[in-house]
This record gives sequence, structure tokens and C-alpha cells, in this order.
Amino acid sequence: MNNQRLSQTQRQELKLSPQQIQLMKLLQLPIMELEQRIKEELEVNPALEESHDHDDYEDNEPTVDNADDGENDDYNDDEVDFNKDDEFDINDYLPEEDLDDYSYKLQANNYSGDDDVYEAPVVNEETFQDYLNQQLAYHDLTDEQLLIGEYIIGNLDDNGYLNRPVPNIVDDLLFTMNLATTEKEVENVLHIVQQLDPPGIAARNLQECLLIQLQRLQAENQSPYMDYKLSMTIIKECFEEFTRKHYDKIAKKLNVSNRELKPALDAILKLNPKPADASTSGTKNIHYITPDFFVSVRDGKIELSLDGRNVPELHVSKQYLKMLDEFSKSKDTRNMQEAAQFVKQKIDSARWFIDAINQRQNTLYTTMKAIIDLQEDYFLTGDETKLKPMILKDVADKIGLDISTVSRVANSKYVQTPYGTHQLKYFFSEGITNDEGEEVSTREIKKILKDAVDNEDKANPMTDEQLMFVLKDKGYPIARRTVAKYREQLGIPVGRMRKKI
Repeated sequence: MNNQRLSQTQRQELKLSPQQIQLMKLLQLPIMELEQRIKEELEVNPALEESHDHDDYEDNEPTVDNADDGENDDYNDDEVDFNKDDEFDINDYLPEEDLDDYSYKLQANNYSGDDDVYEAPVVNEETFQDYLNQQLAYHDLTDEQLLIGEYIIGNLDDNGYLNRPVPNIVDDLLFTMNLATTEKEVENVLHIVQQLDPPGIAARNLQECLLIQLQRLQAENQSPYMDYKLSMTIIKECFEEFTRKHYDKIAKKLNVSNRELKPALDAILKLNPKPADASTSGTKNIHYITPDFFVSVRDGKIELSLDGRNVPELHVSKQYLKMLDEFSKSKDTRNMQEAAQFVKQKIDSARWFIDAINQRQNTLYTTMKAIIDLQEDYFLTGDETKLKPMILKDVADKIGLDISTVSRVANSKYVQTPYGTHQLKYFFSEGITNDEGEEVSTREIKKILKDAVDNEDKANPMTDEQLMFVLKDKGYPIARRTVAKYREQLGIPVGRMRKKI
């Protein structure tokens, strides 16, 4: 007989309603994406309308609580109960005004005759591939060579490199275009593509990219005092030493002096390792940052505002409220109840969305206000060294929100200050204790580290151990591996890679 043991366990689970999930998603959106999200909701829910009259439904207008006391009601039942599932009552969906005063329309027109109707112009951008194909067309090529050239151009990556091996291109052309060719013919056409602008295009690696540019410079060189032969020799014969900045080894291997080596190295360092970036043909999309917050300092006081210029005021459609009232009074019970239920669902969805937008604005403002309070010295002076150690939990504890909520706000929002525009997570950093027992921000240490590197002797850059002693002398006793970590976070290469002749 098998002995069976019964055990009882207790666990706690948190299940979010669809409306709470919607709020979490709205919190993550920066201002421009929020504007698009509202437009999408307006399109799919006819019960949601954009307010053009500030007197309509003032109780549904988004409000922002200054939250000076640092408290926040989070997403509790007093503010909005997303889990409420009361019995359907028509009176809950009717406005206080007399419905007879409303003009009844089956479709809501969200624009008045006085509104300017803006139509976005149609932009026909020339892509980088178009730019190269136009140049290729000026060469005297056969139809077969032109197809090969266009295929090569179509396989360039964002930096302008050809990562597809020539044998694979031969196979691709045969299977996709039924074009039988040879590796030699593809190489010949590739050489022609590499003559296009910008110089270095269609190279298969960095070494080839730099050589192509140097060969172009040498061919176009009109100065009797400039010769790129030594630069090309360095790339051909000492490429590994060059990438490691072992300049002494290069000088010894090529039997040249530092005086001869320096202009040759300077010529190489002026080349573009990513030739596609040199193009202005519209191949790249420019991303503009739109701040979600604006901070200013007036008379020694910090002022905070939330960007709401692109966020329209929303309200529940009066027409849908009228329709719901008429459906509920109809004697055709079955059909009208189904219609009333549909309208009720749309109205519920509109109200939930409006509540979620309002809560988003309140949460954003409260979170930013807490960050300002905790980093007041920085916002008053702009001195980066005055940023205090601050983690997500510090803000969450101050305003009574969950850490995950603060994280959603901090990771995707920007604030414009008198000292520049920063992502919110810029203000967060861990802390260490200095020699005097004070807790200082790691950002302050990184700034000192960066200043030390900027002012070092470039012919003899400091090692991580030397940087460790610099920080120690300034009262920050940290380990060498910590110095290396901060240096990497700042994007500063190791000492030998910073060396210049």
C-alpha cells in the first residue's frame, strides 16, 4: 500500500484587470507615442470623442495633482474601481443635462468649421540604394552586369558594407533571377560598385573600406606635399597593430620615424569607417526627442509642468449616451437590449480609457515631482556632482507607488531642464562612501574619472590602476575593477587605445 501525503500550501497571486494592464501600458508610452495611441482609440471607439469645447464634461477633463505632500493614491478604489461590475443602470450613463437639448446624430464629427484641416504632405524620399543605383546607371554596363550591381547594392548593410560572400551571391543570382554568372564577373562588378560615392562603399571589411578610401584620395591627390602610400602600407601590412594602436611596433616594422608616421596615421584617422553614414540621401531616419516634462527655475524656485500640448481632452460621446437612453426605453426588448449592451460596452471602454489617461498624467507628475525633491540641489544649480545617490525604491517609497510603476515612468520619459534634456533614468545612480564617511553618487565619481581622462597626456595615457590612485587621492577609494567598470560605462577605451603620437 502506497503512503500518500496530502499537503496544503498557500500562495498569493495578483491578477490585473484588462483596464489595469491598459494603464500600465499607457505609463510606458512617451508623449509622442501616447498621442498616436489616443488617435487609435478615437478611431476604434465611437463613444470616445475629442473635446473642442472646454465646457463639455468638465468632470472628465484630465487633471494633475501637484502632490506636494509626496503622497499618491496609486490605483485604488477611491480613484477608479476597474473591477467594479455593478448591475446595469441607465442612469449611470446619462449626463445631468436634459437629453432633449442634444442634437442627435448617428456619427460624431470631431471638427468644427473653424478648425484648420491639416493634410500631411506626401514625401517621396530617395533611399540610399536609389542613390547608388543612379550612379551605377551612368557606367557602361551590360544588362547582366547591371543586375549584378543592383543585387550587390541591395545586399549592403546599414553601414554600407557587403557581408554576403561572392560565391553566395553567384548562387543567389542563379536561384532568384535565373542568372548564370561567375565569381570573377561578380568581383568585376563589385569593383565598379566600390568606385561609387561615398568612398568605401561595398567593402567587405574595415580593412578593405579604409584601403578603398585611401586609394581614392591618392588618385585624386593634387598636392605634391601629400602622399598616401605610407597610409596604405600601414593598412595593408600592419592593420592588426594599427587597430591595437601599437604605433611603436608599426614604426619598427616599417622602419620609419614617429615624425613620418604621424601624418600617415592622421590621414587614416580622418577616414569614415561607416561610409553609408556619409550619405545625405535620406537613408537614415532622424529621431527627435520630445520631452514629457519641463523644468524651469525662477527666483530660486523649481517649476514643473507636464507636456499636454499633443494630448487632447477627451469625453464620452453625448450621441452615444442619447442612443443608450433610447435603446433602454424601446419595447423591442431583445434586440434593443443587445444594442444597449453594445453601446454600454463602448461607453465603459471610453470611460476606462479617460480614467487611465488621467491616472497616467497624475502618476507622471507625482513621480517627476519626487525626483525633483530628491535631487533639488542639481535642479537648482545644474552641477552634475550634486546629484545624490538615488534608486527606484527611493522614489517609490516617497510617493507610495510600486517600484515597477516608477521603472515604467523612468525608462521611457524625458525632461527638459535649463541644463539640457535628459532621460529620467539619468538622475538615478547608486552610491558609495568616501573617505569622510559621506555617501556620494557614482555619477560624481564618473565625472571625475572622465575629467581625468580628458586631461591626461595622450602620448602616455593612464592605466586603470593609475586612474584608481587619482580617484583615491580625491577621496574616493574604489577598486581597480570598479574603475574599469565605470570607464566602460562611460564608453572610454583602455589606456593603450587612447594613445596618440
